[in-house]
Order: sequence, then C-alpha cells, then structure tokens
Amino acid sequence: METPVKNASLPEPLLTVAEVAAHWNLSVDWTRQLLENEPGVVIFGSNGHRKRKYRTMRIPRSVVERVQKRLSRS
Repeated sequence: METPVKNASLPEPLLTVAEVAAHWNLSVDWTRQLLENEPGVVIFGSNGHRKRKYRTMRIPRSVVERVQKRLSRS
C-alpha cells in the first residue's frame, strides 16, 4: 500500500482566457494577444496541419498576477 505524501502542494490553478478577460474586463481576443507569449502560459493545440490553427490556452494564476502587476505600473 502506498503512503500518501504529507504536505504535498496541489498544482496551481489554471485559468481560461475567458476567465482572465472577464476578471480584467477586456475582450477575449485582446487578452489572448496579451498573454500568448507570456512565460508560464500553457498552450495546447494543433501544429498547423489544418487550414486553421486550433489552440487552447491555460494561464496559471501567478502569471495573471504578474502581468496585472506589470500593466498596472505602466
């Protein structure tokens, strides 16, 4: 029987682009452009074999906080 690991931290929550956009009161498209090249963002999707690329982004809460802090200083 495997012993459970004590005090193991859970993975950081991942947010959708729509959730971040709603939180920031921005459009989904603008939020996607703002975050697509940000370090730490997870992108799942096709590699371009189709006519259109299909991508799904998930953004860790720490990335959202970092970008928000950076943008609020500007």
